Amino acid sequence: MPELPEVETVRRGLAVKLEGRRLARVEQRRPDLRRPLPPDFVARTQGRRVESVGRRAKYLLLHLDSGEVLLAHLGMSGRITVSRREDSVEEPHDHVLFETEDGWTVRFNDARRFGLIDLVAAAELERHPLLAALGPEPLGVGFTGPALAEALRGRASPLKAALLDQRVVAGLGNIYVSESLFRAGLSPRRRAGSVRGERAERLAAAIRSVLTEAIEAGGSSLRDYVQTSGELGYFQHRWAVYDREGEACPGCACATAVTGGIRRIVQGGRSTFYCPRRQR
Repeated sequence: MPELPEVETVRRGLAVKLEGRRLARVEQRRPDLRRPLPPDFVARTQGRRVESVGRRAKYLLLHLDSGEVLLAHLGMSGRITVSRREDSVEEPHDHVLFETEDGWTVRFNDARRFGLIDLVAAAELERHPLLAALGPEPLGVGFTGPALAEALRGRASPLKAALLDQRVVAGLGNIYVSESLFRAGLSPRRRAGSVRGERAERLAAAIRSVLTEAIEAGGSSLRDYVQTSGELGYFQHRWAVYDREGEACPGCACATAVTGGIRRIVQGGRSTFYCPRRQR
């Protein structure tokens, strides 16, 4: 599933092409994705001007001049691409299309239909059931070591599981939690509530730096994700531990034949990758 860097990359690509432009034509090709599309979806979006394109956690937010916000989630296989109308190519699973007044075509393509699109009044956005319980944005000014330590205080669950809880920090997923824990030198098995003081400072800084670098690289392309241009992301080439079981981690001086290198374990049904020698 696309995580914060991938969604932020898509947001930036959409902002350049959509902000200040009118949606001259909207086409809905099926009644639902993961859930039914909003009633009168075409009538409520066609002809509206996009005032801004935002993001909250893994959700895209298109603020319309009607006072409504189009909320979208890519799910497991969703992708959003933008091209000139004359260069636009039909693909299977193009479920929703938007055309701007100046000739851009935006396609929401979702083979597995785990994504979603909703419309919500801007005044009700923070209370939307999908957004109301989300934790702080890890790239926001409020995300600090002390704030993270407070969110983890008293938690007996493994640190990896706690960081995947969107109420603790918004937007993180399997890839970037593994990478952040490696950079912070913290074991995914560590009790979450033990991360305080300097450990919490290290972890908050690691999360911020990993996410920032991933966004600069256009995210990680794993299976379906592409940028709005159709180009792949490149951060997968910089992974330190994720999906590298048995390999040496960056800067490793130990013999992988003896240590086994990067280890893969399963936590909560998901793969975790880490270096047991460098992460405590």
